[in-house]
Amino acid sequence: MDRAQKEKVVEELGQIFESSGVVVVAHYAGLTVAEMQDLRAQMREAGGAVRVAKNRLAKIALEGTPNEVIGDLLNGMTVLAYSEDPVAAAKVVDAYAKENDKLVILGGAMGGTALDVDGVKAVAKMPSRDELIAQIASMLAAPASNIAGSIGAPASNIAGILSTIEDRASA
Repeated sequence: MDRAQKEKVVEELGQIFESSGVVVVAHYAGLTVAEMQDLRAQMREAGGAVRVAKNRLAKIALEGTPNEVIGDLLNGMTVLAYSEDPVAAAKVVDAYAKENDKLVILGGAMGGTALDVDGVKAVAKMPSRDELIAQIASMLAAPASNIAGSIGAPASNIAGILSTIEDRASA
């Protein structure tokens, strides 16, 4: 890799660190190519990506950023998982690490905050952006359905009473 290529990689990594809602750093020693492709596919499906880069270049890209402290995690065979959704990458990596003990979470960063292993797992347990939107939408719709049920209830009560009176009259 020549100098121009390295500069391009550093620039790309810098963009990843700046634009991602969450970046998770993990060791992947022992993962087969098929397992790594599976991880990439799961991450792509969740709206994130996986990147393997030279640790030295990633540390250069981190210099001067709020997440510079995660540079200490970049030792050995590391992989970067990232997503714009602040929870997606953490969820996928945490789930994959539970299935496959060859993927070991080291930590990560969310916004300007460095995360340890427990921090990444805590972020993974949070609802995703889409789940939060669905919860808010259901909360907004609930009062309307309650009002409709309340308005319709007296009419159904009257219909039930009239039905009972009719049944008694015919008997």
